[in-house]
Amino acid sequence: MHGVADGQSPWRRLVVTAVAVSAVLAGTFAADAFDDEPRVASPVPEARCGPGSRPEGDLQGRVPKADYTSGRAARGYLCNTRQVGHYGGTGGFKTLRYVDRTGRVCAYYDSDPIMPRDILGGVLEDGLGVVALDMSDPERPRRTANLMTPAMVAPHESLMVHQRRGLLIAVMGTLGTAPGFVDIYDVSGDCRRPKLLSTFPSVLFGHESGLSPDGRTFWAAGAAGGNLTALDISNPRRPKIVFNENGHIYHGLRFSADGRTMYVANIGSPGTGGILSGGGLHIYDVSQVQERRPDPEVRKLSELTWPEVSIPQSAEPFTVDGHQYVLEVDEFIDLFTFESLGRFRTAPVGAARIIDVDDPRNPEIVSDIRLEVHQPRLRTDDLFRDPGNVSPAQGYAAHYCSVPERKDPGLAACSMILSGLRVFDIRDPERPREVAYFNKPKLPSPGLLPEVGSYAMSRPAWDVRNKQVWYTDVHTGFYAVRLTNGVGRLLGE
Repeated sequence: MHGVADGQSPWRRLVVTAVAVSAVLAGTFAADAFDDEPRVASPVPEARCGPGSRPEGDLQGRVPKADYTSGRAARGYLCNTRQVGHYGGTGGFKTLRYVDRTGRVCAYYDSDPIMPRDILGGVLEDGLGVVALDMSDPERPRRTANLMTPAMVAPHESLMVHQRRGLLIAVMGTLGTAPGFVDIYDVSGDCRRPKLLSTFPSVLFGHESGLSPDGRTFWAAGAAGGNLTALDISNPRRPKIVFNENGHIYHGLRFSADGRTMYVANIGSPGTGGILSGGGLHIYDVSQVQERRPDPEVRKLSELTWPEVSIPQSAEPFTVDGHQYVLEVDEFIDLFTFESLGRFRTAPVGAARIIDVDDPRNPEIVSDIRLEVHQPRLRTDDLFRDPGNVSPAQGYAAHYCSVPERKDPGLAACSMILSGLRVFDIRDPERPREVAYFNKPKLPSPGLLPEVGSYAMSRPAWDVRNKQVWYTDVHTGFYAVRLTNGVGRLLGE
């Protein structure tokens, strides 16, 4: 394991934010000659596509320029999937599914990934803020509300729902950070029309988040703001801060089933030789916060990194045959090393991995989840001519993964940006394999914000009963996708 510094001065954090924002929003980097290739794991086996599929014809995960020229990209790429429903023209970072106490089924998603990036685009169709969809008929999603309170207008990556308590929660955030208003809605009675319970202005910064399994503690990770904050939401009308600590550059916060262990996607720390270094998985004992002890202590149990780390995004817990794992995913490429600035094609693509956390003091990577297009030796000049592959904030990389349930989930799904939605068999955590994918690239079109290719960024949601995965694409909106050719039968096996 590799040590990572915990304390950062405010000005260094501002430098990190400025570089990240500039890199992502600029969308262009000069390309140097291909450099020495870092040692990385192999890609997972390709999916075997059954009847009704329209498979990729090049590298696993690639949409080559030639496919746009020939018209192949316009048809989309399906492997053991089919489109059930579609809505709107934008999407963001989270897609959630919720069933209220009457049995109604709803979807929620943030409509604008970087407020106000898409005001002139599809947001005019979808509306601003968090979109609520009535999913009673998945073939015809129906928008029933747009949530426009401060956090819901700009939730960044923080949107969460708790099934048992019926709470929809977000903290206001942007690409870097923002004033941390927290909005809490009741969705238990009628999920189509969420009811605002509170807007809480006292969390200093927002970006990503976490929610304890009992639904009584909401955590905010301020990323560039450097704060890790826990709110007691036992009374959602009167949240109160029960823990706050500065000096952390964290992303997603996920928890063990009892809420006492927190799995943290650590973005990294300023250090020698790079703007950020040492990103990876941090594991904390948060039992004192969970127990509401006065002046609680949060203790680090371990930290883990890997050679191809880029920007750790989240680590989703699950079990297989009683053993504890997390599915960790890195977003984008490694934006934050001096070596990569100006030459993003040579920077590592983190993709995803499965980590054994049976012993939280000694986590161990047991396998990697990568596509062929993520491999450094294949990031050639020809690959970088593909539409959409001109920026480290789009391109061939990963962003979010999810599992349908904690216990023996069978499958995992990942939004892999230009490569669309990818589905993996994780029944054997040491040997994951791809079993399905769905990719609908956007074709070139005129406009103030010309967009091309897929931009699959959202954490997927699952409708296990109907063997469906839901996700959004920044360029083309919300999709309900059915798993076909027997893949859906792997759920829960």
